[in-house]
Amino acid sequence: MTPSPSPTQRIPTLTGIDAFMMEHLTRVPMVDRIFFLDHLRTMIRAGLSLVEGLHVLSKETQNKKLLYIVTDITEYVEKGNQLSDALKRYPKIFPELQTTMIASGEIAGQLEESLEQVVVQMKKNQALTSSIKGAMIYPAVVVSAIVIIGILMVTMVLPKIISLFDEFDAELPLATRILIVVTNFLANPINLTLIFAGIIGLTVLFFSLLKSNISFRRSIHALILKLPIVGSISKKINLARFSITLASLLKSTIPIVDALHISSQTCKNLLYREALESATQTLSKGEQLSEILSQKPSLFPPMVTEMIMVGEKTGEIDHLLQELSSFYSEEVDKIMKNFATIIEPVVIILLGLGVAGIAVAVVMPMMSLTQSF
Repeated sequence: MTPSPSPTQRIPTLTGIDAFMMEHLTRVPMVDRIFFLDHLRTMIRAGLSLVEGLHVLSKETQNKKLLYIVTDITEYVEKGNQLSDALKRYPKIFPELQTTMIASGEIAGQLEESLEQVVVQMKKNQALTSSIKGAMIYPAVVVSAIVIIGILMVTMVLPKIISLFDEFDAELPLATRILIVVTNFLANPINLTLIFAGIIGLTVLFFSLLKSNISFRRSIHALILKLPIVGSISKKINLARFSITLASLLKSTIPIVDALHISSQTCKNLLYREALESATQTLSKGEQLSEILSQKPSLFPPMVTEMIMVGEKTGEIDHLLQELSSFYSEEVDKIMKNFATIIEPVVIILLGLGVAGIAVAVVMPMMSLTQSF
């Protein structure tokens, strides 16, 4: 029997405009991708063939980038190729996790069920990501407002107040002298420009090192996990992503070694990714996943390893992983909803210290002047 070609062999080499489009079609909103897969599942359930469902969706799709993709996928499937192979042509739109689950459903003759599992997994990840982004809006707005007000104070308000101190014959307090030096330095547009250029340069350098230097990235990610509040949030986010993905893949009857490898790619923290990749290697030698993960208690708490161990013994590891994913997703959602309450006292304290310092530096020389008369 002639062996069936691998997915990479079935996909033709792309040139010209097709290769360019597939390389640069990277920003299709998650909502549109969920719409596409969910509606395709609905049409298949209603009795339409895969090609008929794709044709209908190509007429309904409003997003121009997604419309190009759906049209290309439809043409590719019409030539006799699998849907999963067609989706693999756009790895930045449909990651390995989704295409693997769909391929598993095609092999088992359960495409509709696999699409449903993919949609559920995407919705859970979307909800998790939305709660994180939503929680960051408040501190971002507050910090931006403080920076803008600080710049206005230093460049417009304080120079006028400090100019009054030039008439004082008495020696100014230390706090006032420091304020004068800082204000005069920052009031100079050249100095302010150099500071902003330096900040931008350091930021670019930081993210460049974070992207290119694996040791630097590992150190930063390790530091994040040790930070108060932020470290706890980061751990729960990574555990939520890991458990959501692994539960979905195992439910799709994908081998646990492959499922664990794919799950590791969904973790943003490098320490979690490396720990899961290492577990993949050890797991292939016959060891239990719970035993492997229990060796890293700083990353995987006892609750995680114990639930996985119970799942391994009962044969319901996917069900218990779903319980874990729900628990950590709810924990992250609660923390993110209360994030503004957590960070607000810190912001108020820092802002109060800054205002108090400026007030003391301005008021003290005036009090000295009053006492001299």
